[in-house]
Amino acid sequence: MQDSAAMKTGILKQISRSSGGLPKRAVNGPAILHKSGIEGDLHLNTALHGGPDQAVLMASAELLDALAAQGFPVFYGAIGENLTVAGLDPHLWRAGQRWRIGDDVTIELTKLRTPCSNLHVYGVAIRAELYDLQCKAGDVTAPHWAHGGFYARVIREGLLAAGAPVVLEWDLA
Repeated sequence: MQDSAAMKTGILKQISRSSGGLPKRAVNGPAILHKSGIEGDLHLNTALHGGPDQAVLMASAELLDALAAQGFPVFYGAIGENLTVAGLDPHLWRAGQRWRIGDDVTIELTKLRTPCSNLHVYGVAIRAELYDLQCKAGDVTAPHWAHGGFYARVIREGLLAAGAPVVLEWDLA
């Protein structure tokens, strides 16, 4: 088991964006994160996606790797995440937490992502792996808590690069 300090520090594995919809593809090199999200990242349905409280979606590399190992045809960026991070336990992610990424960027988690039907392209069963009724009820003990990622607002804009440390700066407890 990881110690508590280790669970609060991870690595940004990949930055992803798309021209709208799924999947998002890896950004080659650094990317600018604005209040509205990753520069060049677009959303097809702006009524449900994007906006200041959903500027980016952060997801766990380990959970994506586990889904791939189960046979789902996923990869980093596949579920629509902008920030694929490793070394952080998503079961501990909560709205209000602030994460520093690299030297420049700070994000604040805002809400658990509710997977949409667009993810069915990876198999209808993927939804059950990402989200359940306990998640819907806001139960942080849910076995699938944050498996589909967590939305965040941008507190401090700046330059992002894969390999940057992701550090919990502020927690609710």
